[in-house]
Amino acid sequence: MPKLKTSKSAATTIKEETIMPKMKTSRAAAKRFKKTGTGKLVRNKAYKSHILTKKSTKRKRNLRKDIITDATNAKVMKKILPYL
Repeated sequence: MPKLKTSKSAATTIKEETIMPKMKTSRAAAKRFKKTGTGKLVRNKAYKSHILTKKSTKRKRNLRKDIITDATNAKVMKKILPYL
């Protein structure tokens, strides 16, 4: 809790310490990524939402699985998901 410096009148209080603002989580990314126990980011695969008739059963089954986010993207993702 920040220290308060009070003057003679109790109504006027001046904060002595400045509090840094909290970082904001990208809500769009928070809905799409989960964190594993080891701290890696997991995402769903794309191309599973529509036009499924021409895709084989095996292909659609493999699209159901989660996949670990590539290391090249993980650094950026952790920046926009600071509290995940």
